Amino acid sequence: MHMNIILLQTDITWQEPETNRLHAEDLIDSLPDSTDLIVLPEMFTTGFCTSPKGIAEKADTETLTWMQSVALRRNMAIASSVATEEDGKYYNRFYFVKPDGSYATYNKRHLFTFAGEDKEYAAGQDRVIVEYNGFRILLQICYDLRFPVYSRNRGDYDMILYIASWPTVRLYAWNTLVRARAIENVCYVAAVNRTGNDPGNEYSGGTALYDYMGKPIAEAGTGEEAVSGSIDMQQLTDFRKKFPVLQDADEFTAP
Repeated sequence: MHMNIILLQTDITWQEPETNRLHAEDLIDSLPDSTDLIVLPEMFTTGFCTSPKGIAEKADTETLTWMQSVALRRNMAIASSVATEEDGKYYNRFYFVKPDGSYATYNKRHLFTFAGEDKEYAAGQDRVIVEYNGFRILLQICYDLRFPVYSRNRGDYDMILYIASWPTVRLYAWNTLVRARAIENVCYVAAVNRTGNDPGNEYSGGTALYDYMGKPIAEAGTGEEAVSGSIDMQQLTDFRKKFPVLQDADEFTAP
């Protein structure tokens, strides 16, 4: 089984959802029909907004509807996060929308206290794995990357999706950690970071697709909005059988 993945490291216009959706749709409409999965950066409609009041969408509304429409029309899965309001609380919510319009959600667990995200958003409680095209996919958002116990492979996934707004000043850490997650968990990693600027930071991408040994399958260059790569389930299965390191893992779990 193969999966063809497109990673879109867009420059997000600050707090202009319609502009960002239209830009993403233009990029998506230029993609080949063989694409199976499209991944956009964290909070791709607004930028990383730590003051969600008046900006966050009601749960499962505008952007989710748009994602479902695009997925159905292009017969591709699409994944990203949105600032979301539900039952009086705000969440940084990851939507993974399949080509038939069905979807899974993951609410970001590790809120970025350094920027005050924890003061406005509620932390998610559930670890979410999506099954798609023969792959089991763990959903993660930005700061989650710094906590390896949380993303530890329990033999229950084959790829991690990381979506982020990770500033240029800490880009070395981003590049190092996403590769480490692939190696230690013997899995594919798709890591999508934004470009451009918001009122507080500059972003330089660093978007890449890594194999289970931490080797790059595809890397986005400077100024490149879209990068594509393919992953192979049989190759991963064969490698895990040949090198069964996960069987020697220590006995402990995280939420």
